[in-house]
Amino acid sequence: MEERSFSLARVRGDLFGGLTAGVVALPLALAFGVASGAGAAAGLYGAIALGLVAALLGGTKMQISGPTGPMTVVFASTLVVLGGELALAMAAVLIGGVLQIVLGLIRAGMLVRFIPYPVVSGFMSGIGIIIILLQLAPLLGAPPQSAPLTAVLFLPDALAAFNGQAFLLGLLTLIIVFRTPMSVSRVVPAPLVALIAMTLLSVGAGFRVPVIGEIPMGLPEFALPHFSIESWTTVLFLGATLAVLGSIDSLLTSLVADSVTRTRHAPNRELIGQGVGNMLCAFVGGLPGAGATMRTVVNIKSGGLGRSSGVTHALFLLALLLGAAPLAADIPLAVLAGILIKVGVDILDYRLLKLLRTAPRADIAVMGTVFGLTVFVDLIIAVGAGVVLSMGLIIHRLIEQASLRIWPADADGSGMEGRVRVLEVSGPFFFGSTSQLLDRVDQVMGTRAVVFDCSRVPFMDLSAEFTLEEMIEGLKSQNISAFVVVRPAIREQLAALQAPNLPKEIFHDDLESALARAHAIARD
Repeated sequence: MEERSFSLARVRGDLFGGLTAGVVALPLALAFGVASGAGAAAGLYGAIALGLVAALLGGTKMQISGPTGPMTVVFASTLVVLGGELALAMAAVLIGGVLQIVLGLIRAGMLVRFIPYPVVSGFMSGIGIIIILLQLAPLLGAPPQSAPLTAVLFLPDALAAFNGQAFLLGLLTLIIVFRTPMSVSRVVPAPLVALIAMTLLSVGAGFRVPVIGEIPMGLPEFALPHFSIESWTTVLFLGATLAVLGSIDSLLTSLVADSVTRTRHAPNRELIGQGVGNMLCAFVGGLPGAGATMRTVVNIKSGGLGRSSGVTHALFLLALLLGAAPLAADIPLAVLAGILIKVGVDILDYRLLKLLRTAPRADIAVMGTVFGLTVFVDLIIAVGAGVVLSMGLIIHRLIEQASLRIWPADADGSGMEGRVRVLEVSGPFFFGSTSQLLDRVDQVMGTRAVVFDCSRVPFMDLSAEFTLEEMIEGLKSQNISAFVVVRPAIREQLAALQAPNLPKEIFHDDLESALARAHAIARD
């Protein structure tokens, strides 16, 4: 009985989550379609086609897919570059979808798991602030803005165009979504309660406020994308750009969904699902897209945790397209703004924000950089910069762990002091730490033999291997013999180089045997 009630709760959550996400997706899809130059209907077609296919085939069960800001910008540029020929632009979308499937098949999606947590945290909090900033103008009854910085600069104009009725609806919506008891939200999600109640209030009271408005109706026509020899290379490049951007956008949204739900997605399956969905978009004239962070979080916060929530979202938009559009046309934008502000507040990463004073400064710097770039520059640039910064910090920490010590190895008071020296390398030996070795090579000149003690080196990259070979070659030119103490695995790496200055005779498994050989050479 408990299992059945749990299943019913899951179905109810997916239904409400999908419906709420669909309502939020509707104005965004229409706006993205207009902004792309392909028309409002293209945005709706893309939201339905990609949303349905990605929900069924993707690797993130609760993800809502559709047109997104970054993908819309790139598609708009594609349309301009191709002279406004929609059929050619759809060819680029088709290629992008095929390449996404290829990325999934070669398991490239696994790379997203190497994104550090401070990067994900900055991205999540940045998305939350973007959502809040973009909804300030609609909350006041003013026209919505397309970018966070524009929304901030537009605030004085928004206040001048203040609509009291819209603000009242938005304020009541905020009260409902923030103050509705959890016992009620488990039955009917607060965002859906606010959406229905405030829309009925607006229509019943005859409020004059901005609403979603007219929605395109009717199924799209099936059409083949057009290819031409003259524009083939351009179309291929633009398709590759859409594929890379869509893949990154989707997998970042999957990471956010994982963080909110404490689950793990299947990144390669997600890429394949997104690729098939974007291919379908190319055949129906739909705007290409990706996993949409805001809509996904709206879905999760409204109870959606399964694939049926994404399917519900797509079917809701399809129902509007087939004739139910008038039912959603009167939804006030201020009500949507109130719902989305709650989403923005919820998506902020309070887990790391609470640790701002105690967490490592370097990690906070990475999070802050990603946050700032996400809000004011670009989502993809933000993540790229965050990953590069994190890599730089890791390299710096590895360099700090590496150490180098040079000491003379006397042979039991035999008067050979200084004729044998040990160059002891500890810690990671890689491109970042090779400079320490090169800077101190002069300290072993004038000896008869040098032992490179690398027994405490956990790994050695190609740069370090070449540096070691070059140093041994330099010592050989000065008639100085060299011996190397390394672990068996690293010895195999060095032997694979087949370098003439790294014969197998110079390698030893322990320092004692290497020193014995060095002292024997020094006595001659």
